[in-house]
Amino acid sequence: MKRQQRVEEVLLSLKKCDFLSREQLQKMHKLGQERNAQRILSNMSEYLSHFLENKKKIYYLNAAGREIVQAEKIRKKTPQVVHYLMRNDLYIAKGRPSTWQNEVKITVNEISLIADAVFISNKLHIFIEIDFKQSMSKNIQKIKRYKKLSTYNPQFVLMWVTTTPYRKKKLHQLCEGLKTQIYLWEDLK
Repeated sequence: MKRQQRVEEVLLSLKKCDFLSREQLQKMHKLGQERNAQRILSNMSEYLSHFLENKKKIYYLNAAGREIVQAEKIRKKTPQVVHYLMRNDLYIAKGRPSTWQNEVKITVNEISLIADAVFISNKLHIFIEIDFKQSMSKNIQKIKRYKKLSTYNPQFVLMWVTTTPYRKKKLHQLCEGLKTQIYLWEDLK
């Protein structure tokens, strides 16, 4: 019974997060040490597929796994996987908020943008942006839209995850005037 519950919880996490590394699954579901986690995930192979990214196994739902948790999105190996892993590390670091939603379209008057994720904390909207191999010019365009959004609704925090101290500093400068929190991915792992 307990084993089946753990299987369902892991499958539901993959439904919500799309792709998860073994390390992320260990943190989320207390799978113990590396060998134990690998054994548990191996025993779930009828529901999971995986591929290697930077010598790490990345898991996602196969057809049988999607059927059990009624997941409609079909996931396959993608060059965007690091983007997902960065977002998932923030999700885990923030305590897996129940209000967390991925890829949310925000439209207010003439402003429209898609946040990588959104959640609510203490009645405050938190908009998440993942900066992985994104050109700074695209980040600038997105920040301009968030600044316009703040003229209509200043009650939000723009949260970034980025990869280098230089990019973190640059994002801080560009986001001046907005409530921001910027994390280095390395600090979230």
